[in-house]
Amino acid sequence: SELIQLLNYDDRVAYLQHNGSVGEDTFGFERYLNQRFYRSKEWKSVRNEVILRDNACDLGLEDLPIPDGEPILIHHMNPVTKDDIISHSLDILKPEYLISVTQQTHNLIHYGFQNGATIPETLERVPGDTKLW
Repeated sequence: SELIQLLNYDDRVAYLQHNGSVGEDTFGFERYLNQRFYRSKEWKSVRNEVILRDNACDLGLEDLPIPDGEPILIHHMNPVTKDDIISHSLDILKPEYLISVTQQTHNLIHYGFQNGATIPETLERVPGDTKLW
């Protein structure tokens, strides 16, 4: 409900930004915990709910639909800890704390803006186009 009040991509990314570093240990040897969580029926159900709510748009912004074929990630606005998973915290399944994002946006949230990157470019696709970028 707070994020929706921010009307543009840059403001939403800045609001969500963690400023972590690549390779930073999150679950260490307990990584199996979050992998089990992300395969659960409860997670898959709420994930689908969030994608529908956000209209499959990056950060829920109508002018940034996530292109067909590009994976849709669901970002936890409040970082998930192993204690959240072990204690079955209901907060990690609340759509209020989740948002649909692209991989690029997810990386910006976690690792910051790089090379002045802002709104991801949307490429015009045409039949027979096989170029990925």
